[in-house]
Amino acid sequence: MYSDKENVNILTSLLVAHGVRHAVVCPGSRNAPIVHNLNECPDIQCFPVTDERSAAFYALGMTQAVNAPVVVCVTSGTALLNTAPAVAEAYYQHRPLVVVSADRPPQWIDQQDGQTLPQPDALGRFVVKAVTLPEPLDEESRWYCNRLVNEALMAQTGPVHVNVPITEPLFNFTTATLPDERKIELTPASMAPHVLSHVVRMFIHSKRPMLIAGQPWNPLMDEAAMLVADDERYVPDFVLYTGGSIVSKRLKHFLRKAKQTWLVNATGQPADTFLNLTHVVQGDGDVVADQVRFMLEQQPHPHPFVSLWDQLLTYVRQKVEAYEPPYSQMAVVRCLENTVDDVPIHYGNSSAIRLANIYAQHPVWCNRGVNGIEGSLSTAAGFSVVTDDKVVCVLGDLSFFYDQNALWNQNLRGNLRILLLNNGRGGIFNMLPGLNQSPARDKLVAAAHPATAEGICRQNDIRYLEVRDMQHLQRAMDTLLYMDSDRPVLLEAFTDAATDERAMKDYYSSLSH
Repeated sequence: MYSDKENVNILTSLLVAHGVRHAVVCPGSRNAPIVHNLNECPDIQCFPVTDERSAAFYALGMTQAVNAPVVVCVTSGTALLNTAPAVAEAYYQHRPLVVVSADRPPQWIDQQDGQTLPQPDALGRFVVKAVTLPEPLDEESRWYCNRLVNEALMAQTGPVHVNVPITEPLFNFTTATLPDERKIELTPASMAPHVLSHVVRMFIHSKRPMLIAGQPWNPLMDEAAMLVADDERYVPDFVLYTGGSIVSKRLKHFLRKAKQTWLVNATGQPADTFLNLTHVVQGDGDVVADQVRFMLEQQPHPHPFVSLWDQLLTYVRQKVEAYEPPYSQMAVVRCLENTVDDVPIHYGNSSAIRLANIYAQHPVWCNRGVNGIEGSLSTAAGFSVVTDDKVVCVLGDLSFFYDQNALWNQNLRGNLRILLLNNGRGGIFNMLPGLNQSPARDKLVAAAHPATAEGICRQNDIRYLEVRDMQHLQRAMDTLLYMDSDRPVLLEAFTDAATDERAMKDYYSSLSH
């Protein structure tokens, strides 16, 4: 029988799955549930050593002999600190030493409770990965616990630290079997070329494969996910994800219904966006995507699932083209995308990038790594000073005024063109269900304001244009994009926030009619 502590059982199951067969265990009460599990597990052989400093070096020697990860398990408090010399040695030997420390619940740290000190990250930069496991209370925290253990055990280029808070009672051993835990596999770059061919074959031979290319352009996938809802015919059984962020929450929730995801990225770092990650391949996602497209073109018959989605996306695209928004931010971005040549376009976050995902027919740039609004204009400006190509930046008013110092720069030239969508507030907040119930929404949350960019442009020698209605929109857009200028040009499109909101709601409503 195993412990009744779920985080301990998840850890034990994944230690076995990731090839741990030896554990050095030290005495203690807080780590007793972990030691009990390691001893109960038939796949792991335990070796008792009382002195934690010596125990960690024992485990280091074992990693040298078996060339595989070895656990050293210690109790809470200073016991963990005593492993530091061996951990430092393992770090510079690149040995997969797995330090597992039991811990007190975080609310008792620094409260003069026995054997407590801040254990997360206590081993500092001498480990390649450090995680502290939650005590699962629901499915999301259980997934988080599983993911953290996988992330730690995938990082086998050096020692790792898995810290395990355990609440009392400690000694209930009532679980009959270990859970069957999802294991995330890592294929390093050295093995990637062979594996990538295998990934492409898996894609071609899956019944319902889907290729998702993130960061951040996912055209019309939000609309498609809305239309298919719970229709199982559209749910993929194999997702090949080439990394980068996904803008649409609806799309992310839809892809969480898939059976498994294989992630391809340059770093090999796991990103379990869809909660079903099973493999990470360190490689070039663009190369893989190109191989998939090539293989699909070589097939004698169209892939049925790919055809099903092509039909759906064609339908959505027809609906998009048929919808005529009133003068609004939607109409302005639509006009831009119907007018602009093949030039780099940088979109700001929130409403701007969501509109790009409706109307852009080309890859776009956007700071979606963390999704902040603070540097959209500066990023586009920096892009523009090292290229002779025209560079277009589309962003909302809060993003623009926050980052106005991007224009206070002597290096800017006429190749930078800025489309400012100004509806006098953070318009995205009008779209959040339930927030309209708060009297703080407009002034405090959405930061409503009367500001314009005209003075900022005059101050920084920026050519300033404005537009306020559909009648003058196309001419203003042509001027923004194609006028000759040795200085940047800015078009400020003033819109009404309520109309912007209504245009978006009418658009989504039109998709189902």
